[in-house]
Amino acid sequence: MADVHSPEQRSRNMAAIKGRNTKPEMRVRSILHALGYRYRLHRKDLPGKPDIVMAKRRTVIFVHGCFWHCHDCRWGSVIPKTRAEFWSEKRGGNVTRDEKHRAALEAAGWRVLTIWECQSKSEPELQALLISLLGASQ
Repeated sequence: MADVHSPEQRSRNMAAIKGRNTKPEMRVRSILHALGYRYRLHRKDLPGKPDIVMAKRRTVIFVHGCFWHCHDCRWGSVIPKTRAEFWSEKRGGNVTRDEKHRAALEAAGWRVLTIWECQSKSEPELQALLISLLGASQ
């Protein structure tokens, strides 16, 4: 099926999708900071440029959008009706790239955590998740 938007409109739509400082990422960062954790953002020298890097703890956190990284929740399992083959390839490539980056980080001695967009919708639940993943103490 043909795209319903002109190439220029599609380009504008895709350019508007943020890759950094997204709402889920900002929620995670806010809670981490409130819990007393300190971190760096998007370190370019690490595979995949993790969203949050806690070097002292040798821990990185990726905050993934459910749709873009094929999470097994209701938002990640959506299959677009138009250009299904393109989206399947695009999203599958994201998952493959994520696995490659995770393996490289773990091989280098980093602990890799992934927070999904759907897990960030409720701040109390997100805070409980972060505490359980990172432990109560610094």
